[in-house]
Amino acid sequence: MAKTSAGRYFEDFRIGDVIRHAVPRTVTTGDVALYTALYGPRFAVQSSDAFAQAIGYPRSPIDDLLVFHVVFGKTVPDISLNAVANLGYAEGRFLATVYPGDTLTATSEVIGLKENSSRRTGVVYVRSTGWRQDGTKVLEYVRWVMVNKRDEAAKPHTELVPELATTVDPASLGAACPSIHAAGWDFGLSGAPDRFDDYAIGEKIDHVDGMTVEDAEHQLSTRLYQNTAKVHFNHFAQVRTRIGRRLIYGGHVISLARALSYNGLANVFHVAAINSGAHVAPLFAGDTVFAWSKVLGKAELPGRGDVGALRLRLVATKDRTCEDHPLRAGHDYEPGVILDLDYWALIPR
Repeated sequence: MAKTSAGRYFEDFRIGDVIRHAVPRTVTTGDVALYTALYGPRFAVQSSDAFAQAIGYPRSPIDDLLVFHVVFGKTVPDISLNAVANLGYAEGRFLATVYPGDTLTATSEVIGLKENSSRRTGVVYVRSTGWRQDGTKVLEYVRWVMVNKRDEAAKPHTELVPELATTVDPASLGAACPSIHAAGWDFGLSGAPDRFDDYAIGEKIDHVDGMTVEDAEHQLSTRLYQNTAKVHFNHFAQVRTRIGRRLIYGGHVISLARALSYNGLANVFHVAAINSGAHVAPLFAGDTVFAWSKVLGKAELPGRGDVGALRLRLVATKDRTCEDHPLRAGHDYEPGVILDLDYWALIPR
């Protein structure tokens, strides 16, 4: 028997498969420091133990997206090692707070399969769950990914495109956020005075700043998450593909855009849910990322007067500034748009 694995190809997946992923990962303050160096997020709750303790946390929690990426990285060897591209997300919920010293593991269930018309690839839908060492669910989400076939003539055993919710019910939000002591929130230290009531549905915010991506940075970040997808690392293989070069991990774009969004959303401190998301176009080393946001909705959380939820559309572009809020031209995305992410996030009231 072979002692190595080439990863799953499209025809290897079966609807209903449940996969327990290797390897457990203990998240440390070292990971937090490296994540901060790679993206530069400045949200006060995740930056300062003293700030977090003043509002009710026992210490500064791990950034929500760092939790997401670590769980995502666990799934890659079994789900997307042979992927062409990660396509989208839905029904994502952050369910428990993660702190330095916690150990994360992951499982996934295959919930859909669809062969592409080219017959060279297919789309695999999985629902992945992240677990803390005590058995607590910390995260769950659905993603779909285009995966190469080993044999173009092979047929999927069953095809099904799952029906997915367009938005996470805001009544279910907040499980990963303790009760916040409003009097302890120092708006001078957080960087902006804006609260829940200061944002209006329909409001658009250009986050102004840009960040250029380098090969060393995106490869380092992807290794930080133990993400082994070939498209991010193997230049030898990628130059022989249609794209011809390494792709930057889509999660790298999400974290860059979220970090840029501090300028305009400084007090939006907790990503509570991902409603939907699409990687519209690839990003490559040397491209510069910009971002803007639109407030799609607002919601009060049942039984909570400390925080409210903003439904935000986060749009990232490459080599294009966002003062005109680029998104769509007719049915297609405008040139330069690379990410369209719809999420719920919490902010003090």
